[in-house]
Amino acid sequence: MPTTPYGGHAPLCPPYDSTRVEKAMTALPDIPLPAGIRARYVDGINGLRMHVLEAGFESKGRSCILLLHGFPELAFSWRKVMPALAAAGYHVIAPDQRGYGRTTGWTADYDGDLAPFSLLNLVRDALSLVSAFGYKQVDLAGHDFGSPVAAWCALIRPDVFRSVTLMSAPFGGAPPLPFNTVDRPAKPAVEDPVYRELAALPRPRKHYQWYYATREANADMQHAPQGVHDFLRAYYHHKSADWTDNKPYPLKAWSADELAKLPTYYVMDAGETMAETVAKEMPSRAAIAANQWLPDSDLAYYSAEYGRTGFQGGLQWYRYGTSGMLNDEMQLFSGRSIDVPSCFISGRQDWGTYQRPGVFEAMQKSACTMMLGCHLVDGAGHWVQQEQPAEVSRLLLDFLAKTS
Repeated sequence: MPTTPYGGHAPLCPPYDSTRVEKAMTALPDIPLPAGIRARYVDGINGLRMHVLEAGFESKGRSCILLLHGFPELAFSWRKVMPALAAAGYHVIAPDQRGYGRTTGWTADYDGDLAPFSLLNLVRDALSLVSAFGYKQVDLAGHDFGSPVAAWCALIRPDVFRSVTLMSAPFGGAPPLPFNTVDRPAKPAVEDPVYRELAALPRPRKHYQWYYATREANADMQHAPQGVHDFLRAYYHHKSADWTDNKPYPLKAWSADELAKLPTYYVMDAGETMAETVAKEMPSRAAIAANQWLPDSDLAYYSAEYGRTGFQGGLQWYRYGTSGMLNDEMQLFSGRSIDVPSCFISGRQDWGTYQRPGVFEAMQKSACTMMLGCHLVDGAGHWVQQEQPAEVSRLLLDFLAKTS
């Protein structure tokens, strides 16, 4: 199978500077979008020229819903739910987020400043975008790593983000500040011992988020032995409902023994790359030809974009999250909750719901005070809005009707 129907991938010399290649983007192929969705660029978005997909733009005065994608995805990941939302009367906006796709103005330098990829700055990106479109209030949905961005948008600016739908990644709340430590000073932060414990298992393992924070991760994927196209095919398949071993259940604790029960795309074998990990689960040619939710023509768009940009822009989000800066910065909001109407949607075959023990329960108990529903969609793994778009659209619209 060719790497991608769009052609070969030119070698990428890190760091990737999106602005440096902006002029060449005029030659990029058209996006295979459904009718009613258009692509456009919006300048001046917190230092970015943001590439946006848009539906329901034909008439003014509509309510707006902002859709935030995760990793390794793009605004394109929302293509199947955007027409239904637009038909229901919404102006639908889905950007390529900072570090992704055709959005420019960012630099992915492994040795550079991670501050542009902080969650606070990603919230500012979202706020700047809806402001540029002239909205003072919007509804919001986020999937995968877009889910915590959406959660923090709703927690920090509930006056703007009036409802939030979290997909595939539950939100456990703001990290606590050390409390009542006047006479018993808080202990200094140390590395989570679970990572050493994973490495010490009889079958040594490593957590994927810490792998994604390594210098080698980008090259491992962008220059995967099987090519970007086949790497992404196997990765998406491995985390979908098509992989029949995806039968998630709550873990008992954040411990090495429990985490080792997760599939290898979450807790990898210690000596393997992600490309090597997912290659073992590459679907057959017949299964690929029969795939309805991600045909090869759609996958070709992803592989062409990631072949061009690499993965480091998205990996910077993980590097920030595992650096300790996330916890320190977001302690500013300790004790705060999401107090706007909230909803959670995930695939019933998605391990992401349970990958951090207790977070799914904490989201419903305390992190979201107006949780109106948690829905596990059968026949969907991690890519729920692509695998089961009709059901996700229905659930989204039912939720939005309750909040209007």
